[in-house]
This record gives sequence, structure tokens and C-alpha cells, in this order.
Amino acid sequence: MSTLLLRGGPVHLPDGAPPATALLVDRATGTVAWTGEAADAPDADEVVDLDGALVLPGFCDAHVHLTMTGQGLDGVDLSGTTSVAEALALVEQTARRVRGRPIYAHSWDETRWAEQRPVTSAELDRASYGGVVYMPRVDAHSASVSTAMATIARVRDLDGWDGTGVASRDAFAAVTNAFTSSVTQADRERHVGLALANAARHGITLLHETGAPHLTSHDDLRSVLEVGAPRGVPDVVTYWGELADDADAVAELTSYLGVLGLAGDLCADGSFGSLTAHLGQPYAGTDERGYAYLSVEQVRDHVVACTRAGVQAGAHVIGDAALRTMADGFRAAAEIVGVEALRAVRHRWEHVELPDADVLATMADLGIWASVQPMFDALWGGADGMYATRLGRERALAAVPLRSMVDAGVRVALGSDSPVTPMGPWAAVRAAVRHHNPDQRLTVAEAVAAHTRAGYELAGLPGGELRVDGPATLVVWDDGTGPPPPLEDGLPVLDDHLPVARTTLVAGETAYQREGA
Repeated sequence: MSTLLLRGGPVHLPDGAPPATALLVDRATGTVAWTGEAADAPDADEVVDLDGALVLPGFCDAHVHLTMTGQGLDGVDLSGTTSVAEALALVEQTARRVRGRPIYAHSWDETRWAEQRPVTSAELDRASYGGVVYMPRVDAHSASVSTAMATIARVRDLDGWDGTGVASRDAFAAVTNAFTSSVTQADRERHVGLALANAARHGITLLHETGAPHLTSHDDLRSVLEVGAPRGVPDVVTYWGELADDADAVAELTSYLGVLGLAGDLCADGSFGSLTAHLGQPYAGTDERGYAYLSVEQVRDHVVACTRAGVQAGAHVIGDAALRTMADGFRAAAEIVGVEALRAVRHRWEHVELPDADVLATMADLGIWASVQPMFDALWGGADGMYATRLGRERALAAVPLRSMVDAGVRVALGSDSPVTPMGPWAAVRAAVRHHNPDQRLTVAEAVAAHTRAGYELAGLPGGELRVDGPATLVVWDDGTGPPPPLEDGLPVLDDHLPVARTTLVAGETAYQREGA
């Protein structure tokens, strides 16, 4: 069938477009052929009655780790555990089931555990009967590992190994690389496929994969591109977080890997949860200020090289001190290559959790995008969350300052950092609208635009909006049982019950169809 007509429900079009209750898809070209009122709709080979369901452009998740997401869907989810004992019981159950195969147990947070501490190697050894256990923390910046895993990764003399079973910094990179290198190509492709299917089920049609040497491999990046290449699955663009200082080397590496830039998870610092994000003032109740992984000079040289190669540069950057380092490095790069050259490339920073006004002004002036995860505030922010425990109340309420970014003129694209937080764009939009700090809240329209059109623009791709001759990449939303979601100003009212995807199309091809809908 070459044409598909969706009719009988509101179609969300760009500002200024006339209202529409129908949309025609040309499957042969993968584009929108017509929009308008259902009564005026042209004939089509296939007609689907929307029964009031809402049609929106597909969402973009601007920061994901697809293989790790698939591993998480296939592994032991510890996000709901409330004690060390409960987590160890799940590991032991899995050890009995997998019979000696490595165990991936993820998303734990010791601040939610009664014991208020990570598990140890000795405890994992007992639970796994001496097996290989890789157990990354929810922020993916530290991990508890069994003795067998630590031995394989040779972490004993590395920075970040605490001697009891917890690995951060260099030790975390070592255990992560050791574990991922043991994954077979078939398993890797299966994990990426699971993650892409999960994305389509949540109405996500474009994903920004953010690989890095401390997290994954060139082979993994290629698998992501290969599994995401066929029609009928969400589109994928990739980034590689590797430091460089030569434009020719940048051009060669990005061409070889097929990436948009050397950005994403090139780490300028760590995370609040693992006490490794770089702060100007110590973490609450400690003398620790985290770690700086990049210098101003390294940032400058990297940005100059990437700009001259015409590709995006950037980094993972969370703490206020790390953000100032990034800002200083980018300003120094601008003095060498010029402001307009930097703006033209759409450089990007990931997370951007504690920027001050000067940092935001630098980002706006130099055209640096912020790839941000609102669910970080929803899960850990506020006066009583993990951020308050780590940072104190004042800094916790200043974290993830979405309104300040937008008002400063910083372009923002939203994402999940899956598996750090689950894929779920409506939950992220609601988190942006309900930020713990009322002064940092976005409107629903702003958050939806940042989670759709902005992510496509950041990747340099058409999409994220529905217009004639543009990509027929869209999602049909209802309440999960059939009736349409309640709307306000053409967008869903985000109460405790969020919209549910009924159908996801990518360039006119069905990527997801809810069973029975």
C-alpha cells in the first residue's frame, strides 16, 4: 500500500499551520503528502480512524546508550531495591538461573538502601557462588563488582578501586571495558534491537547514541548503526567521546566510525551520586570536590580540531567547576577559530547540571547546545532527594536549571541517558514542567519542542515536526485503552496518567503497533 490516511484526531502541526484532523502518508517516499480537515481528506489505499487520538511528530532521545539499555532490559534491574539484602537476593536468584554466565545487575542507588552503602565483592561472591558480576550504579560512573570481575579487569592498582569491591574513575572504566569486551556480537545486536524496540514502543523515533572508550567499543558503535539502519526502526545517530587535538585525525576518526562528532560521553567530570562530578565547593559533609578529567587547554585544542574538521565537539559535564573549565576552553577556542565557526558546527554539552550565569552566557554566545535529562531532577532533585544529600539543599534546587537555560538563549534538547533513567519522553516532559524548583519549569509546549524538533536539529536532520513533504515520522497517542488523552492548547494534560503510544511510524514505515489497538 502506497498511501495511508490517518483521520479523525488532532494532528499537531508547526506554529502558524491551520488546524488539522487528518494526515496523509506517502509510504513510497516516507513523507507527509497532505494535512487538513478529515472531511476534505483525499482518497488513500489504507485508512485508519484515529477515534480522537493525537498525532504528534516522533520524539528524539538526545542521549542514550543502546547496548547498555538492551543489557538492562535483559539483566537484573535493581532500581526498585531498598536494601543491600534485597539486591543480593536478586543477584543470587539470577546466578542460580544463568549457571555460571556473567551477571549484569544495574541501576542501584545506595542512598535508597537501608544500609546506605554499596555492596562489596565478598557479598557478591557469596551471592553469585564465585561468579562474574558487573553491577553499575544508576549513574553509570561507578560499579560494585565481584572478585572474579575485579580480577579479570586487573583493577587492584588503578585509581578509583576502593579495595572492597567498588570501582570508580579508572577502575570503573577497566571493569566496564572488561565486561563489554566479553559480549558476543550476536548478543550485542540482540541488545541493541531490544533497546530500539523499546524506543519505538515509547514513541521515540530518533536516538543519539553517545559512546566512549571507557564505556564501549568501536565494534559496539558499528552494531548500533547497523541494527538501526533498516527501515521500520527508529533512526540512530552516533557520537564518540574521544579527546583529539588534530583536525585531520578528527576527520579520519569520525569518517571511520560514521559519527557526527567527538562529543557525548567524553567526560569532563563524573556524577553527583558517585561523588565524582567536579565542584567548586565540597560535597555536603565532606572535603571532596570530585574530579576534573579535562583541562582548559585540552578542551580548547579539542574544540579547535573538531571545528576545523567540521564536526561537533562536546563533553559530559555536570559540576559547576567542570562547567567553568568547559566554558573557559570554548572561549579560548573561539579566540583561535572565531565565534561564527563555533556556532556553525552546533557543539554540544551533555547534562549541564550546575551552570552559573556566566557559563550559560558563554553557551548562548558560542551556540553550544545543552543535552539535558529532566528525569535527573525528578528522581534525585529537590530539597529531600539524593542531590540534596550530596550537594545541600541550595545547590540541589539549582540543579538542571531548564528555565535559566532557555531564558539565557541556550538551545536545549531533552533525553534520558538510558539506562541511567528509562526511556519515556512524556515522563521527561512532565519532569521539565514539574521541576522541583518552580523557577526552573518549562511549559508543556517548550518541553515537547525540546524533546522533538530540537533533537533532530541538533543532529542536523529533518524531522521533529509534521509538514507536507517532510518525513512521515510520527506517533499516534491515546490513553492506553483507546480514548484520546485530554488536551490543553493542543497538547496532552500531563497528570499521573501519561499518554501511551498506539502507533509509531518512521519515514512512513511502522516501527511499533500496540497489540489490539
